[in-house]
Amino acid sequence: MAEILQRDGTWTFDGDTLRLTPGRDKSVSLLRKTLGELTVPLGALAGISFEQGRKSGRLRLRLRDGSDPLLQATGGRLTDTNDPYQLSVDADRYGVAEYFVDEIRNALLLDEVPTDAVDSYLLAGPAVPLSVSAGDGTASFDGEHVRLEWNWKTEDAKAAAGARTLSLTDIEGVEWHPSVGLENGHLRFTVRNAPTKAPPKYDPHSVELWGFKKDPLMALVAAAVQARLPHPAAPAPKQLTPSPPPAGGPAPEDHDALLRRLRELGDLHRSGVLTDEEFTLAKQAVLKRL
Repeated sequence: MAEILQRDGTWTFDGDTLRLTPGRDKSVSLLRKTLGELTVPLGALAGISFEQGRKSGRLRLRLRDGSDPLLQATGGRLTDTNDPYQLSVDADRYGVAEYFVDEIRNALLLDEVPTDAVDSYLLAGPAVPLSVSAGDGTASFDGEHVRLEWNWKTEDAKAAAGARTLSLTDIEGVEWHPSVGLENGHLRFTVRNAPTKAPPKYDPHSVELWGFKKDPLMALVAAAVQARLPHPAAPAPKQLTPSPPPAGGPAPEDHDALLRRLRELGDLHRSGVLTDEEFTLAKQAVLKRL
């Protein structure tokens, strides 16, 4: 087993699994502390590196594309401070860091772990339930439903529709953009049969994140939802090809059933149960099947 303990966190490798535990130092970001310990299987790793500096160094993990819902949802937009796959290393621990790197690289070689992308998540994503307040609203997720609630700073046109509850089955995608400088970011959900080009400020399926206040925890909501959506690279389900009708038209029993249906429709029409229009439409539908 290999282990490195730092104020920034503790990384432990047992040959099959890498455990990343954030430190308790005040310099550790709120996102990493909230995310908690991560369990990374060896098969999710594409590589590891160590960069030395004059006063401190940095361990960096590289995961296989598509293996982690957090990285999938954030799309490389996490800052170094918020990235759970980096660890700051003090200068007097450089030897331990290099040994740690060698242990993982040797395990990757022995297990012949490929570095290509995967089509299913190998990490579980953030735990639920989650609830984060930032910008103009609060986003909550219990594993099955997303709840969006607005505050007094929400644009009137957006708040007028009231709080939104989105079923996971109706969500087609999730998009997180952090605020940068004074430029606002957002957490946006793409909802089936409800396309919109409205800016997040007016979109009832988005939380706007303001540039003057950094709110990285919305990334965890995005990642938790992403983990439960179909993987973007998953193969499309096979379409079942319907069997062709038998040569010569419908089978005799089907033909007789359709004729009986026509007689029944005629009886219903004559008795007044069906109007002229209803009878005509029903008859045409049966005749098309003959």
